[in-house]
Amino acid sequence: MVVWSRFTIIGVIVGSAIIGIGAASLILHLGVITVDEEYTVFSGESVSYLIPAPEGSNQIMNITGDRFNVTLASPGGDDGLQIPNTEYHKETVLSWTHQESGDTTIHIKNTGGGELLIQPHIIRSADPLWIAFDFMVIISGIIIIGFSLGFATRRPKGF
Repeated sequence: MVVWSRFTIIGVIVGSAIIGIGAASLILHLGVITVDEEYTVFSGESVSYLIPAPEGSNQIMNITGDRFNVTLASPGGDDGLQIPNTEYHKETVLSWTHQESGDTTIHIKNTGGGELLIQPHIIRSADPLWIAFDFMVIISGIIIIGFSLGFATRRPKGF
């Protein structure tokens, strides 16, 4: 019968918690991701978005402010939504569907005197970098458990 030391028990608990966090994060990062956020852009500032999305995904962006310029390029060649540098006043709702998988680029510049409120509702593809990061977290938990189980073995005299 192997008796585990206090360090072994703590290491197994911590390692298991890290593996659980990494696995939960991995599940969240697989597939498509829906983003609903709210951004504020101050007068004279600009913001850019790069939205990687799968084919057929619907995108909506509500922009509210005094005056602003928008440039948008969606994948799909002539079928995708293309907005050259256009000035808008008060409020606009941009709505488009990705005709093919790819990146939509959006540049918004606040040219008015007040704040600009941007509320995107976008569907984006999973980012492989986050998936790799989740696997690294899981592997770290396995390594912690492995090292802590080394404390469970009996050491020869002199160690």
